[in-house]
This record gives sequence, C-alpha cells and structure tokens, in this order.
Amino acid sequence: MTAAPVAILYQAVPPPMIDGLRKDAKPGGYSDGGADIAYALRRAGVDVVTPSAAPDPASALDWVFPDTMEGIRSAGAAGATVLWANTVLFEGHPLEAALADFAIVGQLPAAMQAFDDKFATNRLLAEAGLPVARSFLLSGTARDDVCSLTDVEQACASRGIAFPMIVKPVRGRGSQGVTLVENFGELRDAAAALIEAATFGDILMVEEFLGGDEMTVTVMPPASPRPDNTRSQTHWALRPVYRFDQHAGVAPYNGDVPVTANSTAIDVGRLSDPAIVAMIDACVAAAALVDARTAIRIDCRADRDGTFKLFDLNMKPNMTGPGRPGRDNQDCLSAIAARADGWSYVDLLQAMLAAKWSIAR
Repeated sequence: MTAAPVAILYQAVPPPMIDGLRKDAKPGGYSDGGADIAYALRRAGVDVVTPSAAPDPASALDWVFPDTMEGIRSAGAAGATVLWANTVLFEGHPLEAALADFAIVGQLPAAMQAFDDKFATNRLLAEAGLPVARSFLLSGTARDDVCSLTDVEQACASRGIAFPMIVKPVRGRGSQGVTLVENFGELRDAAAALIEAATFGDILMVEEFLGGDEMTVTVMPPASPRPDNTRSQTHWALRPVYRFDQHAGVAPYNGDVPVTANSTAIDVGRLSDPAIVAMIDACVAAAALVDARTAIRIDCRADRDGTFKLFDLNMKPNMTGPGRPGRDNQDCLSAIAARADGWSYVDLLQAMLAAKWSIAR
C-alpha cells in the first residue's frame, strides 16, 4: 500500500452561476468515474479510503466522498491525506478551505472557474498566438462584448465566420447543448432555445465550424512520469485520439455513445505529421498557460487547409475506466490515448497520482 491514503471526491456541490453563466451539473456528479478510479487504484495496491468499510464494486457511492465540507472532513477523519478532486471546482468551493490539510490531484479551484469559460480561455490562447477556432458571444440583448440575436448577421460578417457554425454554451459540459447550424434561421432558433431554457445562463458562443479531422489531446502535468518512466520539466501530451462518427458534426455525449465506439488513438507514424506536431505543441503550450496541475483534455479540429485549431479546453476531463462490473467499455479518451503507448487505465491514474500537489508547491 502507498504511504499516502487517497480519497476520491465526487460532485455533490452544484456549480454556481458565474457572471450569468452556469455549468450544468452532471447526473451522478462524476461518481461513476470516481468509483472507477478508486476501484482501479485499490486493486493496484494504493491505499484508497472509502466511505463504506466494504464497498460494493457495483455501487459507485460506496467508493467516493461528496465534495462538501462534511464529505471532505469525513475523508480526512477516515485517514485520507490526498484528495482526488474528480469534480467541478470554483472559487469558494469547500476544497479551498482544505488545501492546507491535503495533497491534491486536481486543479486550483480559481483556475478551473476561470478556464471553464470557453470563450475567455480561447481568447487567452489566441492572444498567446495559438491556433483557436474563431467565435463570439451571443445573447438576447446586446451588452459589452456580447452580440444580440438581432445583430448576429453583422457579427458573423465582421468576423469572417461563414456557415456552417456551432452554437454552444460558454460553460458547457461535453457536447451538451452543442448544435451545428446551417443558416441564420437555424442559428436564431438554436440560440433562442438555449437562452429560453437558461440551463447554461443567458449568454452563448457562436463558433466557426471546422470541417476536418477531429482530435483530442490529453496533456499531463510536469510532475507526472511518462510511459517510459522518464519525467519532464514541462507539460507533455499523450498520443492524440481521432474522433469519428460525429452526429450532425458534433461528437455525441459519452453517456449516450461510449467513446470507445467512436474514438481511436492515431497510428504512431502520424506523430511526425507536421500538422499533428503543431497541434500537440499548441496543446502543451495551452496547458502551461492555464497552469494545469493534473491531466486536461483539449479538443481540436482541422480547418479546410489542414491546420488544427483548438476549440475546447477541458480542465476536468472524464476519467472513467474499466474494472468494476459492467464497465468494460468505459475507457475515457485519455485512457484510450494512454493504452496506445503501453499504459493501462491504472497506469494513467498512478501517473496522475504521482503529480499530486500541495499549496506548499
């Protein structure tokens, strides 16, 4: 067993409204993936603390603690000295008050809040010279830096964005609320429906649609070992994963279609392709810009010239995996990437655990 007992947190604290925007809570609060992490690590000999003395592999909540203050205290009382924050963090999250007491696998809460804003993050990356999909903000009424529905045609023309386009939440989760539109009528209808539902707040993004290959890149933090057991002084990337069988131009939600059914790591020979090299370099640079302290995932697509552009940086990627009953097809995109270079799911988790940090860092 490891000398540092680990507890996995799941999302029990609903994400707050931030500047009029909301990240919709995931059903189950990532408890399924948290249980996958806990089960795999315990089977590998890691001292995993659980709320149940004899956790049932089929019961996710037997393996994970809620990310409330009470849940964090319970994890500490049970002996945990490391908290794995498999949850959505934000400024004022209960974890902030516990940072002095635990080592962490996860992001700084303030950083996750800042960089979960897809529009602001993409603008930051673009200002740093990285290739990013063009976009603008849209709402029912105009305000600073936000276009109104009535002015959307002018906004598209001034930015050189042509159909098809993507309409999506600013603080979305996965493909939730993401729609491909072919004309202004469809754009207005999709935008109006999202604004009226208010699931994600009243501001959304309109983004250029990139019609080429879609890739996702997992970037690991500097402290994590590579598959060859060397360590890097900088962020580094796992092998890109190619996404296929999109529905109406959008990768389907993994709760509806497991990513193992529509995703595969690229062949090693493609790693020398200049476009792939440039994409990986851009993703690594992006991870450094957002001070990623654990694995992040960045989605990219190629434009008509074959240049890959970043369009979605995920500070809390899905981290599900096989092991528990009925979970054999639950490899996440990062696990698919890791397997291509000889790592198992638990090898990936142990590399993430090795990169745990504390506020003394």
